Amino acid sequence: MRLAQRPGDSTRVYPELSGREREYVHSFNDLRLEWVRLLAEFLGTYLLVLTAAGGGVVDALTHGAVGSAAAVTAPGLVVLAVILATGAVSGAHLNPVVTIAFAFRTDFQWMRVPGYVFAQLAGAAAAAATLAAVFGVHGAAGLTVPGPQFTDTQAAVVEGLLTFGLVTIILGAASGAQNVGALSAFAAGGWVVLAGLWAGAVSGASMNPARSIGPALVSGDYAHLWVYIVGPFVGSGLAVAAAFGLRGRGGDAVSRRAAQGAGPNRTSGT
Repeated sequence: MRLAQRPGDSTRVYPELSGREREYVHSFNDLRLEWVRLLAEFLGTYLLVLTAAGGGVVDALTHGAVGSAAAVTAPGLVVLAVILATGAVSGAHLNPVVTIAFAFRTDFQWMRVPGYVFAQLAGAAAAAATLAAVFGVHGAAGLTVPGPQFTDTQAAVVEGLLTFGLVTIILGAASGAQNVGALSAFAAGGWVVLAGLWAGAVSGASMNPARSIGPALVSGDYAHLWVYIVGPFVGSGLAVAAAFGLRGRGGDAVSRRAAQGAGPNRTSGT
């Protein structure tokens, strides 16, 4: 593969990397391959929302055949699988607050944030549209809404707390100080399951604005959407602040590799 050369290429910016690692970073810095990374984010978020929202839709149609435990466990397993499958291509963020958190930690380039967020939102909307086309739109089925016993404010606080935990775990597992490699997928997926098991009845345990925005766009129901935007962004901001306190500035080689992936594998020589 012929790699793009430009000021600030990986040879100068990342001198601590080995030759093969530099090749990976070169590949990621080649903007000609950006569409592959965006496709990975689109497909990963599509599968996540298809599963997370689909569980609610099918459960409503079958009068509880899916069950709450299965409905909150499935998204965690999808997160685990998608990170293992596409993490090396794009970093498998699947979530706007994760992308922005990595950018604040200087592990991910700000110039890529808009593209990633757009791909995530598009994937979420496409998943919701698929569910609507197959099963129809059935009230709040597939939406993330506060439980009937809880207020929007309570749900927003819980979403903030859950997202704080999720982003803290992701940043910690990705850091050079606590690098666990592929096991980071189990850390993120495990938290999604645990959060859903105890807090799914409160807020739906979204922790992901894209996951909530996609179904809202398709159904046209925005009544509680602010909960799933404000809560996760506040929680993510607190997690980034905690990461600075725990590990100082980001930007180490391991964290960058985790946030960015290795880039698309191209061996054709073009």
